Amino acid sequence: MNKTTRIQTDSGISVKHVYDASDVADKLTRKLLPKPGVYPFTRGIHRQMYRERLWTMRQYLGFGSAEETSRRFKFMIDQGQSGLSVAFDLPTQLGYDSDNRRAKGEVGRVGVPISSLRDMEILFQGIDLSHVSTSMTINATAGIILAMYVATAQMQGAPTDKLRGTTQNDILKEYIARNTFVYPPEHSLKLATDIIEYSMHSLPKWYPISISGYHIREAGANAIQELAFSFANAIAYVETAISRRLRVDQFAPRLSFFFACRNEFFEEIAKFRAARRIWARIMKEKFKAKKTDSLKLRFHTQTSGETLTAQQPEINIVRISIQALATVLGGTQSLHTNSKDEALSLPTEESAKLALRTQQIIAYETGATRVADPLGGSYYLEYLTSEIERQVVKELEKIERMGGALQAITSGYMQQEIRRSAYQQQQLIDSGETIMVGVNKFVDKEEPSIKPHTIDPRSEEAQLKRLKQIKEMRESKKVHSALEKVQKAAERGQNLMPFFLAAVKEYATLGEISDVLRNVYGEYRPPTIF
Repeated sequence: MNKTTRIQTDSGISVKHVYDASDVADKLTRKLLPKPGVYPFTRGIHRQMYRERLWTMRQYLGFGSAEETSRRFKFMIDQGQSGLSVAFDLPTQLGYDSDNRRAKGEVGRVGVPISSLRDMEILFQGIDLSHVSTSMTINATAGIILAMYVATAQMQGAPTDKLRGTTQNDILKEYIARNTFVYPPEHSLKLATDIIEYSMHSLPKWYPISISGYHIREAGANAIQELAFSFANAIAYVETAISRRLRVDQFAPRLSFFFACRNEFFEEIAKFRAARRIWARIMKEKFKAKKTDSLKLRFHTQTSGETLTAQQPEINIVRISIQALATVLGGTQSLHTNSKDEALSLPTEESAKLALRTQQIIAYETGATRVADPLGGSYYLEYLTSEIERQVVKELEKIERMGGALQAITSGYMQQEIRRSAYQQQQLIDSGETIMVGVNKFVDKEEPSIKPHTIDPRSEEAQLKRLKQIKEMRESKKVHSALEKVQKAAERGQNLMPFFLAAVKEYATLGEISDVLRNVYGEYRPPTIF
C-alpha cells in the first residue's frame, strides 16, 4: 500500500495506523465514560447489560398468507426465537386491500397481506399475545394495523396493558428513503403522534414508534447520516408530541430506534455508543427530560441486507456473523440477523433457522455477553465514538438551521445527501477501491446453487376469496357508520386510534379506512429530485 494513501472508514473518517492515550486522553473522562447504566450511557443503558438479560432475538418475517406466516412464526419460536417481527406486503403498507387492482401480483410477495381483522386473527392464532413481544414494520397504515392487533388481543382475552411490542410508525423516513408513504407529511406526522398518545394511555408496555435509521442506511447513507437524519426525525416527533401537550417524561421512555449494522466493525460499534450519548444529551439538554428512562436510547438492530451478495451467497453467513457480533458489542436491545439467501429471495426456513443460530452462538458460546461494553477504553474505539458524535452533532445543527427535519425532507436535502453518498459508495466498488469479496475480487465463475424460497401462487387466490367472504358476511350498515365516524374524526383533527379500533372490529378493511383518509388528507406526490 502506498504510504501516501489516505485510510478512511466507510463513512469517511480518517484513520491513523495506530492510536494511543494521546488521542483520547481528554475524552476518557468520568463524565463521558462512566459505568454502564449511567448518563450519558455511552457504555450501555443497563448496569450489567446482557448479564441481566440477553437481547431479544427477533427475526423479521412475513410472506404468502397469514396461514403460512403463522406457521413460520411458530417454527421460529420452537427454535428459540424470543420475539416476533412482522413484514407486511406492499399493498398493506400502502393502504390497499388485496383485491385492489393496484395490488395484483404483489399480494404476499414481500410480506404478509393484512386486509381485515380476520387476517390478523389467523396470523396470531395459537400465539398468546399476552406473552409474546411483537414488532411490526408498518408506517403509513400503522394506526390501522395496530388497531387490528389490539382487537385480536382483546378477542384472545389478553389484557391490553400487558401487550408488548413496537409499531415502526416512523413515517418521516419513508419520504427520505423507503417511499411507502400515502398522505402529505404534516398529516402523516399527525397520525404517527396519534399512536404515541394512544399508546401512552392504553398500551403502557408498547413502544409506539421505532425511529428508523436502518432504511436510511440501506438507501445509501453513511453511519454519520444514519444517526443525524434519524435523530432529526426523532426531534420532530418529540416536538409534535409536546405541541399536543404531552409531557416529555410521559412518552419519552417508550420511544425506540432501529439501526443497521454493516461490515465496518469498529465504526459500527462506535456508532451505537455515540448514538446513546447523543440521544441522552438531546433529551436532557434540548427537551429538559427529568426521568432517567427518558434519556436512554433503546434500539433494535438488523444486519445489513444491502451488503449481502447474490454471488457466493454462502459467504453472506460470515458477513452476517461479523455484523451481529458488532451489534452485540455495541449494546443493542433487540436483533434481527439476515439470512444468507436474501440477495436472491425471501429466506428459506433452513436459512432463517441458521440466521437465528448465529445469534444464539454469539449469546451462549463467545463470552461476549459476560462483560458490559467489553471494548470500552480502546483508544481506537473511543476516538471513533467521539468523532462520530462530533460529526453527527454538526449535521444536526445544519438541519436545525434549515428549520428541522420536515423542512429538510420537503426541500429534498436529506434525499439528495443519501443519493450522493450511495453514488460515491458505488463508485468505490466499481473502481475496486472498496473490495467486495465475490463481486470485484476473489470472484467465482459458477452460478450460485442455492434453491430460493418461492411463494405458492394459490396464496393470492385464497386471500382474495377470504376477503370476499368477509365483505359479504359483515354488517354493511355498521361498517358504513364506523367509516363515517373515522372521516368526521379526521376532519376534526381528533386522535383516530379509537375510531380505527371501532372500525376494524366491524371488519372495515384496511383499504376502506385508508381511502377515507385519502379523501380527507389527499395523497402525497414527492417533488422530482436529481
